[in-house]
Amino acid sequence: MKQTRWTALFWIALSQLFALSLWFSASVIITDLKYIWNLSGSSEALISSSVPLGFIVGALVSSYFGIADRYNARKIFAIAALFGAVINCFILVTGSAFIGISLRFLTGITLAFVYPIAVKILAAWFPKNRGLAIGILIAALTLGSALPHFIVVFLTAVSWKFIIIASSSLAFCAAIMMYLLVADAPTASNKTVFSFTLLRKVLQNKPVMLANYGYFGHMWELYAMWTWLPAFLTASFMMYAPETSLWFSALAAFFSIGIAGAIGSVLGGYIADKIGRAQLTIIALSGSTVCALLIGFTFGKAVWLTLAVAFLWGVFVIADSAQFSAAVSEFADVEYVGTALTFQMCIGFAITIITIQALPFLQTVVGWEWVFAFLSIGPILGIVSMDKLRKQGDGSGASFLK
Repeated sequence: MKQTRWTALFWIALSQLFALSLWFSASVIITDLKYIWNLSGSSEALISSSVPLGFIVGALVSSYFGIADRYNARKIFAIAALFGAVINCFILVTGSAFIGISLRFLTGITLAFVYPIAVKILAAWFPKNRGLAIGILIAALTLGSALPHFIVVFLTAVSWKFIIIASSSLAFCAAIMMYLLVADAPTASNKTVFSFTLLRKVLQNKPVMLANYGYFGHMWELYAMWTWLPAFLTASFMMYAPETSLWFSALAAFFSIGIAGAIGSVLGGYIADKIGRAQLTIIALSGSTVCALLIGFTFGKAVWLTLAVAFLWGVFVIADSAQFSAAVSEFADVEYVGTALTFQMCIGFAITIITIQALPFLQTVVGWEWVFAFLSIGPILGIVSMDKLRKQGDGSGASFLK
């Protein structure tokens, strides 16, 4: 039976959801790893920031050598997810912080052959009108990234090792599903090769760079929020009600990041098709700015109030994510669109390392009440860039400037 594009989307999204559980699999057990690996404050943050660093390296290698264009994209995804599962399992047997951080770096490299490859596979299945499909894929990424917090709810009473085993098992299932259950698309997607010689053209394209600046502001906030919001929720709940269980804090994190993010991703794609991508990014960036500034005022207050702001933040912080790469695809010439997309992704994830590393230091200085205000800098600058892009109205990228 011939596979439909919506059936393919289901399996692609589910595969990505399972594979992305590797991203924060170590972060959710950081309390145990601090003791086992004797982590300092800076090395604790490296457990999370080493993953995007590996992702950057993997994305550059993949794009520079055109791996997804030379080989079957489904098989690349499956192999990467399988290697990610194995590498993640090595955390079970290491007692060294250096080796542990190195394993997280290698996990990031494997994930660079998962998420971007999934986007490429999806693009082949949806050559046109892929707004909703991309929204669903971003929702899967968000749910997958938050999935370890949900796993903790059920395994928090047993050894931390079961959480690593669970996330690795999910990544293994992702490899099997992508290899066996997703068919090759009837049409080929465009090549996305990276070239250093074409970077100059990317930098000279004003609409592309405005979209990039918006994306950089978005990434300044996104992964730092995903990384440190769970710690904030735990500390806030404990201050308000010291008897609060850790499983409740983990469930609140999954609710605020995963469920809220999935809703935001799908709604963002749907609304962008109605009012225009630039307008949607401005709304999402504005909403996340307000939430970043407000969340600190809920610290130690009623649980429902903290959760309400956290949930709204989870919706807004990811709702615009897919629109920035869409902007680059529409404004960049075919000759260098692959270079432009790779440049955007690599710089964006490099920025996440800065904020992930900075937040724990700032928290010791200003406390949980004010630390997330630091993240509002990114979306504020992003709003300025996207407003300039929206007002440009030069006739190109019509769906973006709608």
